[in-house]
Amino acid sequence: MSEKVLMKGNEALAEAAIMAGCHHYFGYPITPQTEVAAYMAKRMPKIDGGVFLQAESEIAAINMVIGVASTGKRVMTSSSSPGISLKSEGLSYLAGCDLPALVVNVQRGGPGLGGIQPSQSDYFQATRGAGHGDFHTLVLAPNSVQEMVDMVFKGFDLAEKYRIPAMILSDGTMGQMMEPVSLDMGEIKEYDKSWALTGTKGERKPNIVNSLFLEASELEKFNFERFERYKQIEENEAMYEEYRMEDAEICVVAFGVASRVSHNAIDEARKQGIKVGMIRPITLWPFPKKVLNAAADKVKAFISVELSMGQMIEDIELAIRCKKPVELCNRVGGMIPSTAEVLEKIKEVNGGVK
Repeated sequence: MSEKVLMKGNEALAEAAIMAGCHHYFGYPITPQTEVAAYMAKRMPKIDGGVFLQAESEIAAINMVIGVASTGKRVMTSSSSPGISLKSEGLSYLAGCDLPALVVNVQRGGPGLGGIQPSQSDYFQATRGAGHGDFHTLVLAPNSVQEMVDMVFKGFDLAEKYRIPAMILSDGTMGQMMEPVSLDMGEIKEYDKSWALTGTKGERKPNIVNSLFLEASELEKFNFERFERYKQIEENEAMYEEYRMEDAEICVVAFGVASRVSHNAIDEARKQGIKVGMIRPITLWPFPKKVLNAAADKVKAFISVELSMGQMIEDIELAIRCKKPVELCNRVGGMIPSTAEVLEKIKEVNGGVK
């Protein structure tokens, strides 16, 4: 068992990226993720081959990511909600070029400039493609500082395995909280990168990294091929955690900081004799549809706990094919539901289901 150190979420995430072999970081300051960039600015120059660059804008940063990703090297950028919107065109280019990279969104309230407090209102943006065109981004949702570290390794790993951009969907609470973490994550996996732009050295044909296809039939072919890969990801990589679901009659669904609050509410509800459990999606795309659909055959109702006006609730309804009612428990604008508020919703749903 490796020694644990006390670290802030944003800084632990940045250190994990370095340990995962990411020696190229391009970013731009925006609250509440600025510590990621600040930590990289301090650490990268001390690493052999390490590159930190504060770009002139979020748009510039994501395009620098595209350049490094094209060479097959591990590269990361981070931002908060409005900054991710500016990066959306570049995310589409990454997907269109089939390039692996890691993007971190430490969410803040919106829309517009909103506020700097935590939110989960970028769920649609992250899970519905995060840019123009038909594509998916692998979306990982940690609920602790340790999971932020773990998800960095997992994100880079899956991004390279499937040649897809990956996103860690954090929030202001996750980024700012301090918890003990282990940074001993084992060996870095290696994947075939014969597609990368590394120079031919006169020994092979030039590789081409491109997302422009002027022939409609050719673009259609590549889109169909890419979605076959997405099917493999949905089949093999969906991650989730179940809590007290063995005999549950009500299923709470929550991710990130909302799942921590829900965990405490479930324990209190159990003390009051209410059979409630939780399914926590760890991957938001691919969404854990199968386990939720199976739960719908056992429970009487679902509760979606979110820091948004109700976005994940739509994926729950799709996953369970509307077999059972799904209620929303939410706070927005940077507010986080309390344990008491979630408990009250559990009691309300418990009294209303037959």
